[in-house]
Amino acid sequence: MSTNPPNSGVTRRALLRGAAVAVTAAAASQSGFMSAADAQIAPTDQLTHRPPPAERRFTSPAVEAAIRHVSQQITDPVLALIFSNCLPNTLDTTVYPGTRNGKPDTFVITGDIDAMWLRDSSAQVWPYLPFCKEDPKLSSLIEGVIRRQTRYVLIDPYANAFLRNSTSKPLPWAVHDDTTMKPGVGERKWEIDSLCYTIRLAHGYWRATGNTAPFDADWLEAAHAIVRTFREQQRKHGHGPYHFQRASEQPTDTLPLDGYGNPARPVGLIYSGFRPSDDACIFPLFVPANLFAVTSLRQLAIMAGNVAQDTTLANECNSLADEVAAALAQYGQIETKNHGRIWAYEVDGYGDTLRMDDANAPGLVSLDYLGCVSPEGRALYERSRAFALSGDNPYFFRGSAAEGIGGPHIGLGYIWPMSITFRAMTSKNDQEILQCLRWLRDTTAGTHFMHESFWKDDPAKYTRPWFAWANTLFGELILNLADQKPYLLRSTFA
Repeated sequence: MSTNPPNSGVTRRALLRGAAVAVTAAAASQSGFMSAADAQIAPTDQLTHRPPPAERRFTSPAVEAAIRHVSQQITDPVLALIFSNCLPNTLDTTVYPGTRNGKPDTFVITGDIDAMWLRDSSAQVWPYLPFCKEDPKLSSLIEGVIRRQTRYVLIDPYANAFLRNSTSKPLPWAVHDDTTMKPGVGERKWEIDSLCYTIRLAHGYWRATGNTAPFDADWLEAAHAIVRTFREQQRKHGHGPYHFQRASEQPTDTLPLDGYGNPARPVGLIYSGFRPSDDACIFPLFVPANLFAVTSLRQLAIMAGNVAQDTTLANECNSLADEVAAALAQYGQIETKNHGRIWAYEVDGYGDTLRMDDANAPGLVSLDYLGCVSPEGRALYERSRAFALSGDNPYFFRGSAAEGIGGPHIGLGYIWPMSITFRAMTSKNDQEILQCLRWLRDTTAGTHFMHESFWKDDPAKYTRPWFAWANTLFGELILNLADQKPYLLRSTFA
């Protein structure tokens, strides 16, 4: 996790652990994780129940109706309780709807961090898109998210997290970062996926509602800024304008070589400083994010042509997508002994590759969930997924509580529930899906909410009791099963 210089007095790691202590009212160990004994004695009223109706940030009648309807289809009472807690968690606790210049404006926190990540905010409201047509207020709330994201991209397309207003100080662990900080920026870690997620939400909202109101001149300007940033980070003509360094005990929190990252050959792929975990890339040509960029650019091309009537931008998006796709085919794949030809995780264009997967999205497993798998690329994806869910992935962990993918962000042995959810969402095997549901049900440590991560042998050792993305993602999984495989929800999990 992120840290500040030694004298700054606060770190992201300390802040999140402090939140866990406050919520559980339990004594924390020196490592900051809650022990099994603590979980048994901790008062869990704040964790096992939604806020009272009067204290909820936003209530959608359509979402509430879906919770009641789907919960009745779930035979297992614990699974039903977790679903009813998790699906509305973003609306209950993290959204701050308002207006700006007479138009919807919505700020979305991640949960226990009072800042808005482009990635997290997009993912947090994504499961609510199907309900927008029957709930105009919900549609307006998500329009407000898109409008605020547009404003943020125009402030700085290289930033990953933003603040409520331009007068706020950066996040505590980012105050002394050596980069070009601008007013309103909370943290400035360049991650390709931040811009991809804003496109994904805009495209998904447009398809779900038909509403073109948020796609105005400002949005079009932000769209051009996104494509320009992707082009700059192909680094065909030097490093480009972005650099980042942080005085930190965590090497994954900063970039080497004057903040530009490790060297890579400019082969047409987009360079990324950081992964969606906010950890620094080892090789800056991050393959899953480039695959996500191809998908996002094609979505943006459709919107540019059909909504903004900007054929020049549409053509530029498709041209860049074609170039990145061709570079991925040439440089982004590797041969493995046990799985055949798969997608690499990171490459440098010189022949060096990183073989792993991380729990966050985009990653190898989540590519299908994000719409990054074409029919002709299906076999390649399935082999990559099999690799990621095997012992050949150094961040795949098996324990007595569950098995799943983690990553360097928390450390070895910690499984992210998000990875189990993505595994279920990308599986065609009923038994695999049921096993994922069982693991997810049994690893909340009695809180009936998803967490950031848990120890593979003891779910009571977990991080982040309030992580809205993981919660609403689990809700999305159950909604999908209720629509596509309702018979699985009638399982008893004996």
